[in-house]
Amino acid sequence: MNPPDIVDAHHHIWDLSVRDQEWLDGPEMAPIRRDFSLGDLEPEARAAGVSATVLVQTVTVAAETPEFLAVAAASDLVAGVVGWTDLTAPDIADTLAALRARPGGPKLTGIRHQIQGEPDPEWVLRPEVKRGLAAVAAAGLVYDLVVLPHQLPAAARVADLLPGLTFVLDHAGKPPIAAGSIEPWAHHVRTLAARPNTVCKLSGLVTEADWGTWTANGLRPYADTVIEAFGPDRLMFGSDWPVCRLAASYTEVLEAAGTVTDALSDDERAAVFGGTARRVYAL
Repeated sequence: MNPPDIVDAHHHIWDLSVRDQEWLDGPEMAPIRRDFSLGDLEPEARAAGVSATVLVQTVTVAAETPEFLAVAAASDLVAGVVGWTDLTAPDIADTLAALRARPGGPKLTGIRHQIQGEPDPEWVLRPEVKRGLAAVAAAGLVYDLVVLPHQLPAAARVADLLPGLTFVLDHAGKPPIAAGSIEPWAHHVRTLAARPNTVCKLSGLVTEADWGTWTANGLRPYADTVIEAFGPDRLMFGSDWPVCRLAASYTEVLEAAGTVTDALSDDERAAVFGGTARRVYAL
């Protein structure tokens, strides 16, 4: 059983007629190589008891963020937007201020970049990137980390260097579930979690597992690791819809999250499924 008031802290939308999503190339992505709108998500989310969501960037294109803010402005479901802007731009502070002033701008809650695609494992520690992250903090926003396990050590170091910025780890740092491995991912996650300005999303696990054979119990060791490392007050549920559809339906993702958190108290589950997201993202 999940709490009746659920926040989905991580989902996407895209319109392929507006722009290509290059990451959807390849035959394995064919099931989701089509448009997905908020109208597609809303019936599933409402039926699952979701009262608020966070819409998260998909591509490193500046125009996407204003588009998402406009969607959020017209929606009573989307309570927050994690957008993209160039962290290395010298005028990033002005750009963030302009975004906040747009329709839907008050719903801008965070910034994200696909660090997972950067060949430099210490990209996040570059001086120009750290300068941009400081501007994100100064704007009162959080920063979503989408990284691979080998990039987690640099994430922990930058969290030390910027204690005033809250870092949100997307998809639990992408553990190698399909490979059946847990180390060194678990060690790196615990190291990151030791920084008090870090938070983790219980999201994306079904697509890190084998898409056709995953089970909730197979996800449990990875969920247990982040529950223990971060605690419920620094853990938040996210569906990763529609990417999750490669492996599971919206309902199945939510049910799996409920199963792997079944040892938590009611108050702890309320944090994971809503309270943490509302606090961290100021929804």
